[in-house]
Amino acid sequence: MTDIPRKIIPLADLRYASRIPAVPDRLTTPNGLLGDTRGRPLRDLRISVTDRCNFRCNYCMPSEIFDKDYAFLPQSSLLSFEEITRLASIFVAHGVEKIRLTGGEPLLRKNIEVLIGMLARLQTPQGKPLDITLTTNGSLLARKAQSLKDAGLQRVTVSLDALDDAIFRRMNDVDFPVADVLRGIEVAQRVGLAPLKVNMVVKRGTNDGQILPLARHFRHSGAVLRFIEFMDVGATNGWRMDEVMPSAQVVERLHAQFPLSAINPNYSGETAERWRYLDGGGEIGVISSVTQAFCGACNRARLSTEGKLFLCLFATQGHDLRALLRGNFADDQIAAAIAPIWQARTDRYSELRAALPPEASAAPGEKRIEMSYIGG
Repeated sequence: MTDIPRKIIPLADLRYASRIPAVPDRLTTPNGLLGDTRGRPLRDLRISVTDRCNFRCNYCMPSEIFDKDYAFLPQSSLLSFEEITRLASIFVAHGVEKIRLTGGEPLLRKNIEVLIGMLARLQTPQGKPLDITLTTNGSLLARKAQSLKDAGLQRVTVSLDALDDAIFRRMNDVDFPVADVLRGIEVAQRVGLAPLKVNMVVKRGTNDGQILPLARHFRHSGAVLRFIEFMDVGATNGWRMDEVMPSAQVVERLHAQFPLSAINPNYSGETAERWRYLDGGGEIGVISSVTQAFCGACNRARLSTEGKLFLCLFATQGHDLRALLRGNFADDQIAAAIAPIWQARTDRYSELRAALPPEASAAPGEKRIEMSYIGG
């Protein structure tokens, strides 16, 4: 009897439920025009490069859960830079134009500049360069900004939840000083990682008193300050509706001090609602994923650190693309497996939650992925 060669597919990490995508018998060439069940295109790919972080912000990686005994993913589980770049090129063929590197804290991934350089060489089918950006807590930004820029990174988004040092240290829960993050922002702007964005997660009763101080600090700076509603991502951040400050109230508070005018989005599917200061001080944004769901325009896919594809930040199940990569499937086969996943997409968690009572989950009894695992 002749032995039939088989493709070996390794077991996926079992942290979150996932399925291995089926490779169709008939392969179709990507045309960049994928649409899901609601007609939403695939344009934005967010890639988590590590599940580790050196902060323990309570809305993301609370220290009572992510303690010294927490089992992070082993190095062998993580996608290599070559695997990430290979998958990114397949997604670009399907229409992705923007790649955001996330974590955890992506600057903790050793030699992240090498990956950025590899991604920077990718082009859309029309020959245009990709928009490559990165979200960071800023702790390592001052020392790495120049090398990131040299590698091909275009922009950065820095998470900064308070200007007051005591509040900032309390929120990051590792006693990290705010001055070091501000220094990172300064260096990033100087080397040309711009326009730089600063994200503040607003928790009522915790740091909402920092809205105006942050606005004053970043007015006329060239940075775009964005305020994000505290979201019920994952299952460990103790989310409560009474700690959510609606973006409308944030805008009202800002407008009373610094008159604002609404401006149009930069592109279709942009998550932030944009406002500009009438005195020319720049612009701010608000991201209202709790009170004003924007599921209808969501064009983002997310790739976890170990190669699982998730179609929503609030997903409960992923699709194991690493199994296809390491199972020796060709690019056209993987592309053909990804297409029907996006085409079948129905995700609209925030819209569903909005129709429920406060504190309720749109996915009761199911284990949603943690933000530290999939990135924001």
